[in-house]
Amino acid sequence: MKISIGNDHAGTQYKFAIVKHLEAKGYVVNNYGTDAADSVDYPDFVHPVATDVTNKDVDFGIIICGSGNGANMTANKHQAVRSALCWTKEIVVLARQHNDANILSIPARYTAEQQAIEMVDAFLETAFEGGRHQNRVNKIPIGC
Repeated sequence: MKISIGNDHAGTQYKFAIVKHLEAKGYVVNNYGTDAADSVDYPDFVHPVATDVTNKDVDFGIIICGSGNGANMTANKHQAVRSALCWTKEIVVLARQHNDANILSIPARYTAEQQAIEMVDAFLETAFEGGRHQNRVNKIPIGC
């Protein structure tokens, strides 16, 4: 499985831990995030992740910023993206099962690093249920 990851300065340490975890499990990871703690603009690191997901160059995306909100809003500007801002594993599971989320947005300032890793695992291991949820997902893009 191939994953794209992007982060701003608030998510750098989490990104390092998540990439290490994913690579140890055999995932291929595209790293678009900053590797420094210097202040940066999160859209510069989120748009490439959302583009990879839109173009189906990767299976899923992971984005990380301080609150998760800015990154999530940016990703969701892409028509084919369904980014979910999650702060618990339970929310992650529902975002995959019910919304077919294809990007996970993590709020680094409001989750512990180990919690974020567990959320990533849940995100990648949970399948979309389809069924009644598919009709709802089909209505998300503008013009449906």
